[in-house]
Amino acid sequence: MWPLDPSRKEVLGFAVSCRVLTLALQALFNAIIPDHRAEAFSPPRLAPSGSADQLVEGLLGGLSHWDAEHFLFIAEHGYLYEHNFAFFPGFPLVLLLGAELLRPLWGLLNLRSCLLISVALLNSLFSALAALVLHDLGCLVLHCPRQAFYGALLFCLSPANVFLTAGYSEALFALLTFSAMGQLERGRSWTSGLFFALATGVRSNGLVNIGFLIHSQCQGFFSSLTVQNALRQLLKLMGSVFLSVFTLGLPFALFQYYAYTQFCLPGSAHPIPQPLLQLAVDQGYRTAEGNKPPWCSWELPLIYSYIQDVYWNVGFLRYYELKQVPNFLLAAPMAILVAWATWTYVTTHPWLFLTLGMQRSKNKRTLEKPEPGFLSPRVFVYLVHAAALLLFGSLCMHVQVLTRFLCSSTPIVYWFSAHLLLDQEPLLRSLEAMPGKPPAGHPPPGQKVPRNSMMGLLYNWKTCSLVTRCILGYFMTYWLLGLLLHCNWLPWT
Repeated sequence: MWPLDPSRKEVLGFAVSCRVLTLALQALFNAIIPDHRAEAFSPPRLAPSGSADQLVEGLLGGLSHWDAEHFLFIAEHGYLYEHNFAFFPGFPLVLLLGAELLRPLWGLLNLRSCLLISVALLNSLFSALAALVLHDLGCLVLHCPRQAFYGALLFCLSPANVFLTAGYSEALFALLTFSAMGQLERGRSWTSGLFFALATGVRSNGLVNIGFLIHSQCQGFFSSLTVQNALRQLLKLMGSVFLSVFTLGLPFALFQYYAYTQFCLPGSAHPIPQPLLQLAVDQGYRTAEGNKPPWCSWELPLIYSYIQDVYWNVGFLRYYELKQVPNFLLAAPMAILVAWATWTYVTTHPWLFLTLGMQRSKNKRTLEKPEPGFLSPRVFVYLVHAAALLLFGSLCMHVQVLTRFLCSSTPIVYWFSAHLLLDQEPLLRSLEAMPGKPPAGHPPPGQKVPRNSMMGLLYNWKTCSLVTRCILGYFMTYWLLGLLLHCNWLPWT
């Protein structure tokens, strides 16, 4: 994908190490801690389970809990229940492809076991590649190799760590989204649009990424606008915006149409095995074989909106209840981090916000060599994207998912954290710009600087600055707690 220079090698090595450690810890926690009996989706197993299947379940079963059970069920049986359509098809299709590659094991393992192995291998691969792509994107946008490098290392220690490894779509979505951003930074708008469209087929919030394409097109429009070609450029802009909206909206529209054919058109439903049909009766799940759901008669029949409203109670300020205070506290560190990043950037570039990032610089030298780092004008669109996700997630979603929602969708979480570390941590300031080289200066007494900078900070924890301890303490606490709780059916983010 790229030449593996020392910094990329270190990012890749650290990412792989974190994934291996995650898999080992989830197996350990799942084995020594009794599972909590949660009221969650838990369908019956139809295929016989042999000793090899039980071994796979023992080693990787912690990756199949909570929403991961939905993705595994969809990959194995398809979209049988109405509420399954809250989960987009991109990730289940990738899991099926992974299971197909494991065809030599089919005689030894059932399909669910093959899907579990696919989850472990593919999400480990996706998250490691996402770290590399984020490093590449940081180099393009920030023009500061150190911030790009530390941002990628922080992604490996993401507070959403367990969701980047378990049977969730976060790792694939992060890889596709960061790849699309990188392609757009290189001026490859068509390739970027394709990656953004694929991301929309994985998670619904991929639709928000249309803002990146529209902002890029508007920048091109204003930079080339003259009186003579104003009408032509305006028509070109309108055509580009329409194509972008169509491209990114197509996966969502096709998925909604598929649901409509299953539930609203007669004779389209697939037969359902009796045990799964009985589960629907016992739990009150709606299947396509029953009466038409009310959303079929809507002027715009969107099953996704209906599910979010009826099944998950998602809506404006609906989650603002006294009993949800613990969940707000759980999401508070991520919300504070992104809000802090937004405030820092806005107060530094108020005019940039007033002009929506469309201001022209009269200084050609400044245009060619923008200010490096997080405060670069090129970060503007990423900051607006992160702030919009934070606002929507805080007001309209189950707020506890805000951590994994933001950690898999925006690089701002990692770039701003890297900015703070480099600005506040003397140990990091003593290093040269490129990792893998000797320090430019001597570290303070009592400190050691291992090759891996993040491990060096953890090793010298007591001598680190308060900001460093807060950031790494938050990342590592959620990294470990997520594994401990999620893998044993205990509620987490």
